[in-house]
Amino acid sequence: MIVVELAFTPSDARLAARPAHRTRLEALHADGTLLAAGPWADDHGALLVFAAARTVVDRVLTEDPYYSTDGVDVVSIEAWSPIVGP
Repeated sequence: MIVVELAFTPSDARLAARPAHRTRLEALHADGTLLAAGPWADDHGALLVFAAARTVVDRVLTEDPYYSTDGVDVVSIEAWSPIVGP
Protein backbone atom coordinates (compact mmCIF):
# COMPACT_ATOMS: atom_id res chain seq x y z
CA MET A 1 0.00 0.00 0.00
CA ILE A 2 1.03 3.57 -0.61
CA VAL A 3 -0.04 6.50 1.58
CA VAL A 4 -0.01 10.05 0.25
CA GLU A 5 -0.24 13.05 2.56
CA LEU A 6 -1.28 16.44 1.22
CA ALA A 7 -1.08 19.91 2.76
CA PHE A 8 -3.45 22.69 1.78
CA THR A 9 -3.13 26.45 1.84
CA PRO A 10 -6.00 28.82 1.10
CA SER A 11 -6.53 28.96 -2.64
CA ASP A 12 -9.49 29.59 -4.90
CA ALA A 13 -7.76 27.43 -7.54
CA ARG A 14 -7.69 24.44 -5.17
CA LEU A 15 -11.37 24.80 -4.36
CA ALA A 16 -12.26 25.13 -8.05
CA ALA A 17 -10.26 21.98 -8.92
CA ARG A 18 -11.67 19.90 -6.06
CA PRO A 19 -14.93 18.62 -7.69
CA ALA A 20 -13.11 17.08 -10.67
CA HIS A 21 -10.47 15.65 -8.33
CA ARG A 22 -13.11 14.01 -6.15
CA THR A 23 -14.71 12.47 -9.24
CA ARG A 24 -11.32 10.94 -10.09
CA LEU A 25 -11.00 9.64 -6.52
CA GLU A 26 -14.41 7.97 -6.76
CA ALA A 27 -13.34 6.18 -9.96
CA LEU A 28 -10.08 5.05 -8.35
CA HIS A 29 -12.01 3.75 -5.36
CA ALA A 30 -14.51 1.94 -7.59
CA ASP A 31 -11.72 0.12 -9.43
CA GLY A 32 -9.94 -0.85 -6.19
CA THR A 33 -6.88 1.37 -6.67
CA LEU A 34 -7.82 3.70 -3.78
CA LEU A 35 -8.90 2.31 -0.42
CA ALA A 36 -9.69 5.58 1.34
CA ALA A 37 -9.17 9.32 0.98
CA GLY A 38 -10.29 12.47 2.68
CA PRO A 39 -9.32 15.76 4.23
CA TRP A 40 -8.19 16.30 7.80
CA ALA A 41 -11.05 17.55 9.98
CA ASP A 42 -9.75 21.13 9.84
CA ASP A 43 -9.11 20.92 6.06
CA HIS A 44 -5.39 21.74 6.36
CA GLY A 45 -4.57 18.71 4.23
CA ALA A 46 -5.63 15.19 3.34
CA LEU A 47 -4.62 11.55 3.42
CA LEU A 48 -5.00 9.02 0.60
CA VAL A 49 -4.44 5.27 0.99
CA PHE A 50 -3.77 3.39 -2.24
CA ALA A 51 -3.84 -0.37 -2.77
CA ALA A 52 -1.47 -0.04 -5.69
CA ALA A 53 2.19 -0.07 -6.64
CA ARG A 54 4.20 3.14 -6.38
CA THR A 55 4.35 3.39 -10.17
CA VAL A 56 0.54 3.45 -10.32
CA VAL A 57 0.33 6.10 -7.60
CA ASP A 58 2.96 8.21 -9.37
CA ARG A 59 0.88 8.02 -12.55
CA VAL A 60 -2.28 9.05 -10.65
CA LEU A 61 -0.45 12.04 -9.16
CA THR A 62 0.86 13.07 -12.56
CA GLU A 63 -2.44 12.65 -14.43
CA ASP A 64 -4.65 14.52 -11.94
CA PRO A 65 -4.00 18.28 -12.22
CA TYR A 66 -5.25 18.75 -8.64
CA TYR A 67 -1.89 17.66 -7.23
CA SER A 68 -0.07 20.51 -9.00
CA THR A 69 -2.76 23.13 -8.33
CA ASP A 70 -1.91 26.22 -6.31
CA GLY A 71 -2.75 25.49 -2.68
CA VAL A 72 -2.01 21.73 -2.84
CA ASP A 73 1.36 20.34 -1.76
CA VAL A 74 2.28 16.66 -1.74
CA VAL A 75 3.98 16.35 1.66
CA SER A 76 4.91 12.68 1.55
CA ILE A 77 4.47 9.46 -0.38
CA GLU A 78 5.23 6.42 1.74
CA ALA A 79 5.00 2.66 1.39
CA TRP A 80 2.84 1.38 4.23
CA SER A 81 2.59 -2.11 5.72
CA PRO A 82 -0.58 -2.26 7.84
CA ILE A 83 -0.81 -4.91 10.50
CA VAL A 84 -4.62 -4.97 10.53
CA GLY A 85 -7.14 -3.93 7.92
CA PRO A 86 -7.81 -4.81 4.33
